[in-house]
Amino acid sequence: PRMARLRDNLARLGLEVDTVVTDATEWQGGNSKGGFDGILVDAPCTSTGTIRRHPDVAWLRQEADIAALTALQKRLLQKAVALLRPGGTLVYCTCSLEPEEGEQAISALLAAEPAVRRAPIGAGEVAGLTGILTAEGDLRTLPCHLPHPDPRLGGLDGFYAARLVKS
Repeated sequence: PRMARLRDNLARLGLEVDTVVTDATEWQGGNSKGGFDGILVDAPCTSTGTIRRHPDVAWLRQEADIAALTALQKRLLQKAVALLRPGGTLVYCTCSLEPEEGEQAISALLAAEPAVRRAPIGAGEVAGLTGILTAEGDLRTLPCHLPHPDPRLGGLDGFYAARLVKS
């Protein structure tokens, strides 16, 4: 359902995009342009950012899950960088509140991959919600963002996104 929604949105926006659903850590595909223009890594994560809507996450996750998921996220990021063409954009995101799955994952990637740099998200790109931007220019939403007088209606899911460019 997620990919169908993505394809519907791309069609609605008039964008021609090749989409691939696969195990990215093992995929050997590519394209004839020497890499992809853009890659979205919507990484499997602990989903701790969705606890307000899915309270069972707090009971289902265990401490060991973070280590297993961060190892997978690292492999996904490394593969994405390998598949990205020079000048291409990589967007990495998780619905986790855990820094190991967000900020720390990107810091580790940037330290290991000198050809990759951050492309900060600008205030103009987030419709005035500048409080969700980190000092580095990544996007980090927290449940306390977007308050409402009725707490049942306010707040956001915890979410992290970073935009990177390969040189």
